[in-house]
Amino acid sequence: MFIAYVIITAVTIAANAGVAVADLMKAGFVLANSAEVGTPRPWIPWLAALKGAGAAGLLLGLLGVPFIGVAAATGLVLFYVGAVAAHVRARVFHNMAFPGGYLALAVASLVLTAAQ
Repeated sequence: MFIAYVIITAVTIAANAGVAVADLMKAGFVLANSAEVGTPRPWIPWLAALKGAGAAGLLLGLLGVPFIGVAAATGLVLFYVGAVAAHVRARVFHNMAFPGGYLALAVASLVLTAAQ
Protein backbone atom coordinates (compact mmCIF):
# COMPACT_ATOMS: atom_id res chain seq x y z
CA MET A 1 0.00 0.00 0.00
CA PHE A 2 2.90 2.34 0.74
CA ILE A 3 4.26 1.94 -2.78
CA ALA A 4 0.86 2.81 -4.28
CA TYR A 5 0.70 5.86 -1.99
CA VAL A 6 4.11 7.07 -3.15
CA ILE A 7 3.45 6.45 -6.86
CA ILE A 8 -0.05 7.97 -6.98
CA THR A 9 0.96 10.94 -4.87
CA ALA A 10 4.06 11.55 -7.00
CA VAL A 11 1.97 11.45 -10.17
CA THR A 12 -0.55 13.85 -8.60
CA ILE A 13 2.27 16.20 -7.58
CA ALA A 14 3.78 16.15 -11.08
CA ALA A 15 0.41 16.65 -12.80
CA ASN A 16 -0.58 19.59 -10.61
CA ALA A 17 2.84 21.21 -10.74
CA GLY A 18 2.85 20.85 -14.52
CA VAL A 19 -0.58 22.36 -15.03
CA ALA A 20 0.24 25.16 -12.57
CA VAL A 21 3.26 26.05 -14.70
CA ALA A 22 1.11 25.91 -17.84
CA ASP A 23 -1.37 28.26 -16.15
CA LEU A 24 1.38 30.70 -15.20
CA MET A 25 2.87 30.54 -18.71
CA LYS A 26 -0.60 31.29 -20.12
CA ALA A 27 -0.46 28.27 -22.41
CA GLY A 28 -2.91 28.35 -25.29
CA PHE A 29 -4.92 25.37 -24.10
CA VAL A 30 -5.29 26.95 -20.64
CA LEU A 31 -6.60 30.23 -22.06
CA ALA A 32 -8.94 28.45 -24.48
CA ASN A 33 -10.34 26.14 -21.83
CA SER A 34 -10.80 28.88 -19.24
CA ALA A 35 -12.60 31.07 -21.78
CA GLU A 36 -14.83 28.18 -22.79
CA VAL A 37 -15.97 27.50 -19.22
CA GLY A 38 -16.24 31.19 -18.32
CA THR A 39 -13.29 31.53 -15.96
CA PRO A 40 -12.10 35.15 -15.92
CA ARG A 41 -8.51 35.53 -17.12
CA PRO A 42 -7.35 37.37 -13.97
CA TRP A 43 -8.25 34.27 -11.94
CA ILE A 44 -5.79 32.03 -13.77
CA PRO A 45 -2.68 32.94 -11.71
CA TRP A 46 -4.66 32.46 -8.49
CA LEU A 47 -5.89 29.08 -9.65
CA ALA A 48 -2.31 28.17 -10.59
CA ALA A 49 -1.21 29.13 -7.08
CA LEU A 50 -3.84 26.82 -5.59
CA LYS A 51 -2.69 23.93 -7.78
CA GLY A 52 0.94 24.65 -6.89
CA ALA A 53 0.11 24.83 -3.19
CA GLY A 54 -1.67 21.48 -3.46
CA ALA A 55 1.36 19.93 -5.12
CA ALA A 56 3.71 21.40 -2.50
CA GLY A 57 1.48 20.18 0.32
CA LEU A 58 1.38 16.67 -1.10
CA LEU A 59 5.17 16.74 -1.34
CA LEU A 60 5.39 17.77 2.32
CA GLY A 61 3.08 14.88 3.14
CA LEU A 62 5.41 12.49 1.33
CA LEU A 63 8.35 13.94 3.21
CA GLY A 64 6.84 13.22 6.60
CA VAL A 65 4.25 15.87 7.45
CA PRO A 66 1.10 13.79 7.01
CA PHE A 67 -1.48 16.34 8.17
CA ILE A 68 -0.26 18.77 5.50
CA GLY A 69 -0.56 16.01 2.91
CA VAL A 70 -4.14 15.27 3.94
CA ALA A 71 -5.02 18.98 3.90
CA ALA A 72 -3.44 19.43 0.46
CA ALA A 73 -5.20 16.39 -0.99
CA THR A 74 -8.51 17.60 0.47
CA GLY A 75 -7.97 21.03 -1.05
CA LEU A 76 -7.22 19.52 -4.45
CA VAL A 77 -10.33 17.35 -4.29
CA LEU A 78 -12.45 20.43 -3.56
CA PHE A 79 -10.67 22.42 -6.27
CA TYR A 80 -11.33 19.79 -8.94
CA VAL A 81 -14.93 19.24 -7.83
CA GLY A 82 -15.30 22.96 -8.57
CA ALA A 83 -13.58 22.54 -11.93
CA VAL A 84 -15.89 19.69 -12.91
CA ALA A 85 -18.87 21.76 -11.76
CA ALA A 86 -17.68 24.71 -13.89
CA HIS A 87 -17.51 22.43 -16.94
CA VAL A 88 -20.99 21.06 -16.26
CA ARG A 89 -22.42 24.54 -15.66
CA ALA A 90 -20.95 25.75 -18.95
CA ARG A 91 -21.99 22.53 -20.70
CA VAL A 92 -18.42 21.91 -21.83
CA PHE A 93 -18.24 18.14 -21.87
CA HIS A 94 -15.77 17.46 -24.69
CA ASN A 95 -12.75 17.90 -22.42
CA MET A 96 -14.26 16.73 -19.13
CA ALA A 97 -11.55 14.04 -18.96
CA PHE A 98 -9.00 16.63 -17.86
CA PRO A 99 -10.65 17.98 -14.70
CA GLY A 100 -12.10 14.51 -14.12
CA GLY A 101 -8.67 12.92 -14.34
CA TYR A 102 -7.15 15.46 -11.99
CA LEU A 103 -10.07 14.90 -9.62
CA ALA A 104 -9.49 11.14 -9.72
CA LEU A 105 -5.80 11.64 -8.90
CA ALA A 106 -6.67 13.98 -6.04
CA VAL A 107 -9.24 11.54 -4.60
CA ALA A 108 -6.78 8.65 -4.87
CA SER A 109 -4.09 10.73 -3.18
CA LEU A 110 -6.49 11.72 -0.41
CA VAL A 111 -7.56 8.12 0.24
CA LEU A 112 -3.98 6.81 0.20
CA THR A 113 -2.63 9.72 2.26
CA ALA A 114 -5.33 9.30 4.87
CA ALA A 115 -4.61 5.57 5.03
CA GLN A 116 -0.94 6.15 5.87
